[in-house]
Amino acid sequence: MNGSIFRKAIAIGVLSSTFGIAGIALSTTSASASPVITAAPAKMPKFGDKGPEVIRLQEAIMARGFTIKGGVTGSYSEATRSALKSLQKVAGFKASGTLDAKTAKFLGLVHVVALSSSSLPAVGASGDAVWSVQQALINSGVTVKGGADGKFGLATTIALGKFQTAKGLKVTKVVDEATAIALGMLSAPKPVVVATVKTVTTPAAPVVAPAAPIAAATTTMTFETLPTRGQSGELVRALQNALIANGTVVKGGADGVFGVATTVAISNFQAARALNQTKVLDVNTAVALALIPSFESLGLPTLQVFPMQGGCFFSDTWHQPRSGGRLHEGVDIMGAKGLAIYATNDGVISRMSSGGALGGNAIYIKIPNGTYFYYAHLDSFAPGMAAGVPVRAGQIIGYNGSTGSGGSPHLHFEVHPFGGPAVSPYQFVKAVDACNVTTVLPQS
Repeated sequence: MNGSIFRKAIAIGVLSSTFGIAGIALSTTSASASPVITAAPAKMPKFGDKGPEVIRLQEAIMARGFTIKGGVTGSYSEATRSALKSLQKVAGFKASGTLDAKTAKFLGLVHVVALSSSSLPAVGASGDAVWSVQQALINSGVTVKGGADGKFGLATTIALGKFQTAKGLKVTKVVDEATAIALGMLSAPKPVVVATVKTVTTPAAPVVAPAAPIAAATTTMTFETLPTRGQSGELVRALQNALIANGTVVKGGADGVFGVATTVAISNFQAARALNQTKVLDVNTAVALALIPSFESLGLPTLQVFPMQGGCFFSDTWHQPRSGGRLHEGVDIMGAKGLAIYATNDGVISRMSSGGALGGNAIYIKIPNGTYFYYAHLDSFAPGMAAGVPVRAGQIIGYNGSTGSGGSPHLHFEVHPFGGPAVSPYQFVKAVDACNVTTVLPQS
């Protein structure tokens, strides 16, 4: 692999919060001072080690176009050391085959602490916080001239402006809170739906007293707490009011009861907005009604394609009890053996496994921001699938089955934002529900 190709490859390097090679400690000297960020020493995998850190190292090497004989094995063998030497040589580092701090940072394996609203880097600043912002911009598809060099200059300012324009943000060309949230580097405040209810006290006898107080009930609506049919309460009332405010008739008005009338109103709203007519309050509909922020503004991934060929069906089984005291951490999409399984997003296969007692034939696909999707119980993999192979949204990666503990043929699908713990995938999947599409997606 020549240096020119390699330099292009590193421009799409992965920065993931799962990479725990080194920690970053944040401190500020004053409210107006630039943040000072220093890398805390941490153990790095070395020759002979085995485990998840070695897997991450191997994935990072292969993502940059270097071949490791035997693929991702989780073992820091001679094959891994040889591939690392080749990468270091091309990058202009000492070709030691040892993962030193400089190489780890270059590979995007340095764990960078998320920014805080009081320590956002500004023009003229330098260090790991700036490097983190630059790498996040690159991961989002925005070119930073000169790459992630840790210096906040004109190139970073221009890149921020391009990112803000692409995301529909106010173009400030600085790292403001909205931009940091969109880059996935700052947690967004949870949306709050406030319902005000008057409570009237009827006195037993005439008295002179102040008017009855107004009690405010505060309820939080998130993508994981969207109301469903059969529920009642203030979240349902907020949904009904949002539908009415957007010109959709809810028969019976905002009565706080999620029944047929609300279901019909949701379907009518979805049709009017050209949304996927799921007839439930899915995330795309909730965003369109301004009930929750968009996944993008929260730094969460959205699926580009439904993960299975129809016909199929699924329901919300998040955290249902499973054998051995486990809780279900995915969504089960039920369908006939042999149905096509698709990559939901453009990404890279980070890992494949066969013969697992639980997952059977399983595959992991990682996207640039570190988020990965886990597919389990596949009957077989599609030809050409291997760790390190890039895939595109809609590409067939395997076929539905029941390997492992699958039971009836189905796909077990998990979502791990930024490489962290699984979150309920139901709303992600429901937003792109295509169980009615029985024909195979075109493959180019």
